Amino acid sequence: MPRSPEPTRKRILDAAYKLFRRQGYSRVSIDEIALAAKLTKKTLYYHFESKDALLASVLETQSELALAAFRTFGDKLRGSPAAITDALFEDLKVWSDTPRWAGSGFTRLVIELADLPGHPARKIARRHKAELENHFAELLAKAGAVSPKDTAREIWLLSEGAISLILVHGDRTYATAAAKAARKLIGASLRRSSAA
Repeated sequence: MPRSPEPTRKRILDAAYKLFRRQGYSRVSIDEIALAAKLTKKTLYYHFESKDALLASVLETQSELALAAFRTFGDKLRGSPAAITDALFEDLKVWSDTPRWAGSGFTRLVIELADLPGHPARKIARRHKAELENHFAELLAKAGAVSPKDTAREIWLLSEGAISLILVHGDRTYATAAAKAARKLIGASLRRSSAA
């Protein structure tokens, strides 16, 4: 009976993810990935035709894991749109306090590939971010938010901005500032709704 290729693929994907996340896409070579996965470069190319195809597969896998984690996080959120938003930014504060925190791998990789608009990794990252935003909009809608899609987009923008600035400055208080701005957005939308 032939051996399944899945354990080897998983080893490659895990090794590539760790290296891409730590060093970035362009600074990691196929040789380094093969070495980290403890296999030959020939074996790596048997499973992935190129470094670009490997990155796309890494992001597909990570997208599935991140979406599942966000849904699990979302399942725990209860209360008003303001309470849900506060929990989102509180989670960002906790996440950004982990050792060697490097922000969103999707955002960092897309920025690195900014001059390659057709790169498959950019399409996957775009879809991933849209799915997270849509899930957040669903949570806000269930909580009775006014204009949940618009509100989710505005809050998501604050979240992504906070992630970037925490990375730049190493200052987690950007999560607190973003949470405060998000509460103002929610309050303003409630006032507009009651005035209408």
